[in-house]
Amino acid sequence: MERQTLSIMKACEAVGVSRRTIYNWIAAGKVEYVRTAGGSIRIFADTLWRDADTRARSLSASASPAGAPAERRA
Repeated sequence: MERQTLSIMKACEAVGVSRRTIYNWIAAGKVEYVRTAGGSIRIFADTLWRDADTRARSLSASASPAGAPAERRA
């Protein structure tokens, strides 16, 4: 079974992030990719979705409740 790949721009549109973010994820090893014979990068869609779901869950878990007072140091 062949894995689906996306161009950098299609990956950006699919997840709603910037090109820089996709490149940061590549550098950090958060998504898997392959280079074509012409040198273009293609992101494996299944790793893009897996990582996007994981990040969304961690962000929602660490977010403070709306209306919570900000901590102040005396």
